[in-house]
Amino acid sequence: MTRTNTTTGARGDLDVFEYALLRVVPHVERGELINVGVLVYCRARSFLGARTHLDEDRLYALDPCADVRGVRAALRAVENVCDGGARAGQAAGDDAGRRFRWLVAPRSTVVQPGPVHTGLTADPEAESERLLNLLVR
Repeated sequence: MTRTNTTTGARGDLDVFEYALLRVVPHVERGELINVGVLVYCRARSFLGARTHLDEDRLYALDPCADVRGVRAALRAVENVCDGGARAGQAAGDDAGRRFRWLVAPRSTVVQPGPVHTGLTADPEAESERLLNLLVR
């Protein structure tokens, strides 16, 4: 038996997932950015995860004075919110969907979420790594 939000086929059970890129925009007014991570949310599997990779050389090419420590701290904070628990701060009591919506809300800071996209996956954790390799590294 399959759930209503699952597609079955030769590839097995696939669930809908949503994802957004995490970007570093050193100078908002210039609009230049680098992709530094991906957020993946799959409601059917109660999965919320973040995978990050900061290429410091690329960041310094955009901004030789970039605050790498600050960017890394912001990325850790995103990962903590995804993981939930005490390290998620005020979001600790929220479900995965609510935490995802909070993380992808538009903001004008150095670390920003991109637009939300959708797809189908049998393994949201593996999808996180695949998207990181495809879109960030």
